[in-house]
Amino acid sequence: MAKKVTKIGVLTSGGDAPGMNAAVRAVVRTGIYYGLEVYGIMRGYTGMVENDIIPMHSRSVANIIQRGGTILKTARCKEFLQKEGRQKAYNNLKDLGIDGLVIIGGDGSFRGADVFSREFDIPCIGIPGTIDKDIAGTDFTIGFDTAVNTAVESIDKIRDTADAHDRLFIIEVMGRDAGYIALHSGIATGAEHILIPERKTDMEELISSLQEKERRKKLVNMVVVAEGDEFGGGDQVAALVKERLPNVDTRLCILGHIQRGGSPTCLDRLIASRMGYSAVECLLEGRHNVMVGILNNRMQYTLLEKAVKSKQKISDEWMKIVKILAS
Repeated sequence: MAKKVTKIGVLTSGGDAPGMNAAVRAVVRTGIYYGLEVYGIMRGYTGMVENDIIPMHSRSVANIIQRGGTILKTARCKEFLQKEGRQKAYNNLKDLGIDGLVIIGGDGSFRGADVFSREFDIPCIGIPGTIDKDIAGTDFTIGFDTAVNTAVESIDKIRDTADAHDRLFIIEVMGRDAGYIALHSGIATGAEHILIPERKTDMEELISSLQEKERRKKLVNMVVVAEGDEFGGGDQVAALVKERLPNVDTRLCILGHIQRGGSPTCLDRLIASRMGYSAVECLLEGRHNVMVGILNNRMQYTLLEKAVKSKQKISDEWMKIVKILAS
């Protein structure tokens, strides 16, 4: 029978994502509702190693649901990668009596949680907080919807300039080695081409298509590129296009970290609240080493090990839609 948790810690780790604060709020208030003591661990695993851990109360998370970033801060911790660092972290948790953890982050954060939980037999529950949407076991990750909407808003504005000047714009969006932000924002903004890591880019086909559009006097052309594309992102694609099509007025725009910040959308606030609540329920039920996700509007529990080893797959249907709608 699983040991009953009485004190839990919550941390945010890896890259920040809009909606992390909503998840923290849900964890804290759900824990308090069930009579648990809740602690906030500052700066991810770094705070666990350095004992930067503070008690959280209901008022600690007041007025944060609408804020981007994370009030607990986030960092990457090299010391936690070593057994000695993890031992130090465990000792700090043990001194405080913390017997359960909620980790809000991406695949790297979950790998650390999985190893830590197995070494010291402390239950860890993961909440997928990453704008990249590159974790299996959930239809949504916290921050993705906000990041996509930020990209869409920016690309719409770039299209106005492209139309005014008859320019070709190469627009790089974030996503690391996943193409979801590029795919969704590209379709939503009517991009003529979308280049993603999951599909091999035929540069000759891209050049030929752009030449054809030039012959047809198609005045506005938008190419959305994921930063992890095989050609090295937008700058490399833009360089190749300029070399092959010197007469086309081509501009590069890298949206960058603007996609990480900002007030989370309604969807991100909702899923963060739902996942935070479910994470505490998991600890109370005695679950170990699982990620809470949402599939087909139902809660889904995936082993952390499986969540980090598998990736969301982009279907061929999406790519067919891109090709047809951009023709």
